[in-house]
Amino acid sequence: MAFMPAPGYHPYYNPTLPYNREIPGGLRPGMSIYIQGVASNHMKRFHVNFALPGGDIAFHFNPRFDGWDKVVFNSKQGGRWGSEEKKRSMPFRKGEHFELVFLVTDQHYKVTVNGSPFYEYVHRIPLQTVTHLQVEGDLELQSINFLGGGPAPGQIPMPFPAHPGPGHGHARAPHELPTMEGPPVFNPPVPFVGRMQGGLTPRKTIVIKGLVSQHANNIAINFKVAQSEEVALHINPRLTEGVVVRNSLLGGKWGKEERNISFNPFTRGQYFDLSIRCGHDRFKIFANGQHIFDYAHRFHDFNRVNTVEIKGDLSLSYVQI
Repeated sequence: MAFMPAPGYHPYYNPTLPYNREIPGGLRPGMSIYIQGVASNHMKRFHVNFALPGGDIAFHFNPRFDGWDKVVFNSKQGGRWGSEEKKRSMPFRKGEHFELVFLVTDQHYKVTVNGSPFYEYVHRIPLQTVTHLQVEGDLELQSINFLGGGPAPGQIPMPFPAHPGPGHGHARAPHELPTMEGPPVFNPPVPFVGRMQGGLTPRKTIVIKGLVSQHANNIAINFKVAQSEEVALHINPRLTEGVVVRNSLLGGKWGKEERNISFNPFTRGQYFDLSIRCGHDRFKIFANGQHIFDYAHRFHDFNRVNTVEIKGDLSLSYVQI
């Protein structure tokens, strides 16, 4: 089953290094670039470049493990590097997972590492001239996500070959394209409660990015009717059992649990990227770009579902409903 990213959500999974790809629609204020990966056990350095055609670099982000651990920031104009900015603090640890986020504003690149603000780099080159993102060095990439900022004018989201297989790479008719309506929420507290304006509708996609706690036991993601507390879809990763339970709470009673899953993306100490799409007869759930399960609607008046609740042993980095 092909994964269709919604407008304003362009993920790439398990990309190879060196990574050098065009930024979908170009760089725009309000965009966030999420890079998830693992630092090499023998890491010496890596870099992330926001690059222009011809080799100039608007923003060079360069962690260096060299005995004087630091992160260097710079720009290259006319083929020449400018004056370096440095922070003698290393937020990455060898052999450990990390999440690196660049939030693009009119004035800065705001850098966050593992949920904590790290640095703000003032634009030296207009951000609108940036066309490519480049990543290279001593790390393993798990995903790169371009989020927010809205789709480029005239842009139509298309499937991408993140995991080639049957059904991948075929264009969808416009009426089948997924949608996202609400503004993204960055690093919200847990428990999280978000409202869906107009309720749940076919093609609506909810994106949840987060980190499972190191000692996690239980997580719950609920699609609810706020007025009645009925739960149309309950997604319940149980870390101690290694299962992801799905169910519905209707008329005050839980139904039959569903547990079959193609793979379990919820692992202690690791990041996950969940996409939940409402169809006419079922929910389709993808994790890290792979289809993991469907859940047939048991609550058929699903446009009354107006609340997303996330709670348990996790931290959230991004939610868009």
